[in-house]
Amino acid sequence: MNTKINIHPTASVHPKAKIDKGVSIGPFSIIGENVKISENTVIGSSCVIDGNTKIGKCCKIFTGAIIGSEPQDLKYQGEKTQVIIGDDNTIREYVTISLGTIDKGKTVVGNKNLFMAYSHIAHDCLVGNEIVIANAGTLAGHVIVEDKAIIGGMVGIHQFSKVGNLSIIGGCSKVIQDIPPFSIVDGHPAKVYGINSIGLKRAKVPLENVKNLKSAFKILFKSKVSTTSALKKIKDNIPEDPYVSYLIKFIKKSKRGVCKGS
Repeated sequence: MNTKINIHPTASVHPKAKIDKGVSIGPFSIIGENVKISENTVIGSSCVIDGNTKIGKCCKIFTGAIIGSEPQDLKYQGEKTQVIIGDDNTIREYVTISLGTIDKGKTVVGNKNLFMAYSHIAHDCLVGNEIVIANAGTLAGHVIVEDKAIIGGMVGIHQFSKVGNLSIIGGCSKVIQDIPPFSIVDGHPAKVYGINSIGLKRAKVPLENVKNLKSAFKILFKSKVSTTSALKKIKDNIPEDPYVSYLIKFIKKSKRGVCKGS
């Protein structure tokens, strides 16, 4: 493991920035005063990392990424907020990740995520682990993305929306309501087309649980009954199942409502 700090002569690193061993900072990158970069993270050329920003271990940050800039929120008045990024993240070219606002005080990214070129994570978002956001995917403010979700290219997600665990959103979709866990959604606005069978298989979800989820999705999104009636029908007809229980809990807690069936 590399223990040497490697800073290109053309990079501008504030003397008060905290740079751990093994960090590499490329040409013309700018690192601000209140930035902390943990071990073995590699920062490419022409990146700007500013604000009260913490970046974890073994991240790869590519050309032109901007992390910790002021939020694009007219209510922001310069209050001290944060960006917190975990370990093993890949942040590709020209990705932007904004500081939080006074509402939550921080924008948080977990571990082992891939954010492709030009994707954007706005203020106060909470992004989990092992998530993929494809090229130019955009999270508005206060969006929550649960673990192992996949967000297609040029997807726009409305503020305060929630994207459920192991869901997948087709490219160019318009997301204005919550995305149920384990679902495939697509469209303008996005609609549920079924369960994410491939994602569930990769996650090694047992076949019996997948079968129960298929039955629950059919009742919720294909039967054309109210959500209240659908949830009662699921309770009466589907065996107790942790994945189905999580789906029901997600729907009951939804503040924006979940997107409709196709």
